[in-house]
Amino acid sequence: MIIVMKPTATDENITAVKDFIEDLGLDTHISKGKSVTIIGIIGDKKKVPDTTRLFPGVDKLVHLTESYKLANRKFKTEPTLISVGDVKFGIDSFVVAAGPCQIESVEQMSEIADVVEENGGDVLRCGVFTKEAAASLDEIKKQTSLKLIAEVKRESLVAEAAKHVDILLVGPSNMENYGILKECAKTKKPIILCRGISATIDELLTSAEYILSNGNEKVILCERGIRTYETSTRYTLDISAVPVIKAKSHLPVVVDPSHAAFVMEYIKPLSKAAVAAGADGLIIEIHPTPGNSATDNSQALNFADFTDVMQAIKPIILLEERNI
Repeated sequence: MIIVMKPTATDENITAVKDFIEDLGLDTHISKGKSVTIIGIIGDKKKVPDTTRLFPGVDKLVHLTESYKLANRKFKTEPTLISVGDVKFGIDSFVVAAGPCQIESVEQMSEIADVVEENGGDVLRCGVFTKEAAASLDEIKKQTSLKLIAEVKRESLVAEAAKHVDILLVGPSNMENYGILKECAKTKKPIILCRGISATIDELLTSAEYILSNGNEKVILCERGIRTYETSTRYTLDISAVPVIKAKSHLPVVVDPSHAAFVMEYIKPLSKAAVAAGADGLIIEIHPTPGNSATDNSQALNFADFTDVMQAIKPIILLEERNI
């Protein structure tokens, strides 16, 4: 349930409603928009009497039918901006993360980082986190100003990964692994949560809700393909997920065309489509020599192709009135 306050509601009106709800043994979440303040109620909504709507400054009580509350746009009307140092996800910013599926050497990662940065990228993709990769990540961090992102696949490694990278990525196979989600929430690090290949958008938002409800508000959603009858690509990139998620939630949304398509020739048009659809960023797999990549060599772009993609999306980013 949420309580929508009138535009004329005073701070005293808002505080009075908040205190009343909390006296009922419930938690509240205040979201102040440009003209309207929303008081979200967390707990058993049956405890809230209908007479609450008679409080001074209250416009209406709204019952949420969705299973997610904190991730719901009804709960927080203004888009969320998530900052990772000077890199910002959401609103008028556009973030590009790029890198290989796996760290092969520090020297190679340094070379890749230079290409990402030269083309306007913000984040270096560093594959899956392992204990063996920790020292390499620390060395890479010394050599670049880019933020580092790595995927966490084991609950026991989440806390350790958070010491070495700036952003944690939860892959599609772990979207509903609540042990990993809970550990990610504890780190307070920004989390990129990927949609499972058979998951609905509401199920993705429910998973995001679990991280949010455990005290970490820095959740970025990622669309990277769903399973359909089509066999021309590994998965079908659901471009429509971007506007649908933005209608349902205030959280930023990024798109990973590389893992969805699994065909390098499709990365450029899919990237352009994602930007035009309103995505807040892209995650693109690149490698100096894709044919020699340790894994996923059919989806990685070489440096020249990555540069071509970046040049192709920049006019669309400007058209969308975003900054890269």
